[in-house]
Amino acid sequence: MNSYQKETFLFKTVRILFIWISILTVLIPFIWVILSSFKSPSDLSDATNVFFTPILKNWINVFNSGIPINFINSFIVAFITILISLIVGLPAAYSISKFKTGGNFTKLGILIAEVVPSATLVVPIFLASYYLEINGSILPVIFAHLTFIIPIITWFLIGFFDAVPNSLEEQALIDGCTRFGALIKIIIPQVLPGVGAASIFGFVLSWNDMFYALILGGENTQTLPMAIAGFNTFRGVQLGEMSVAILVSAIPTIILSFFIQKRLIKMMGGGAIKE
Repeated sequence: MNSYQKETFLFKTVRILFIWISILTVLIPFIWVILSSFKSPSDLSDATNVFFTPILKNWINVFNSGIPINFINSFIVAFITILISLIVGLPAAYSISKFKTGGNFTKLGILIAEVVPSATLVVPIFLASYYLEINGSILPVIFAHLTFIIPIITWFLIGFFDAVPNSLEEQALIDGCTRFGALIKIIIPQVLPGVGAASIFGFVLSWNDMFYALILGGENTQTLPMAIAGFNTFRGVQLGEMSVAILVSAIPTIILSFFIQKRLIKMMGGGAIKE
């Protein structure tokens, strides 16, 4: 084995080692949560105990509580937030990318909402929802989520619109398409991978938010993060039930990621016709 082969072998070994370290770093906490969801309170006192008699009491307690309603609330908030964000963000990103609307200032300015502390925005949103008599509903939470999801999705999609060759749109216009028709029929199909990725990212951010749900949500409109935090009671942390609730909250994002990942790879493989 010559020096080049030795370096190649060493590089591959180190790369595989780092990959496995990364995988274990992600999987070990997740496996611990799965095991904890089937443990009794006495078994939970020993975090290293992997040999125990599984029980379903934690799962039964969680599904007999308000978690299903909290799950639905979180899904409604995240879904409506992403839908509105795409309706606003898609044309905004297209305009900024293709027509340089507002110049570089607009391109950078849309991210100002990301550096503004949430506490700064929550007070005016709370007051507005109070005067509109919608406080305690999911509407203020959705509006609050839009303040940081729309800028992220818009910024995300600008790069995908930038990557679409101008010749595609120009050819569509020559063939008789209107500007709107070219956008719908030609441009948007090319940025669908970006739309999917931005949707997942925005969905996860909205799904995991607890601050706005805590301040703006009502007792009957609690989202899943709020319900998970509720297992930290004055009697102590109910680790078994909390573990079940954490797994329930992780299921939609995992399924969504795997479901869209295949289509992202397929669509990216098809790609646009390059100049």
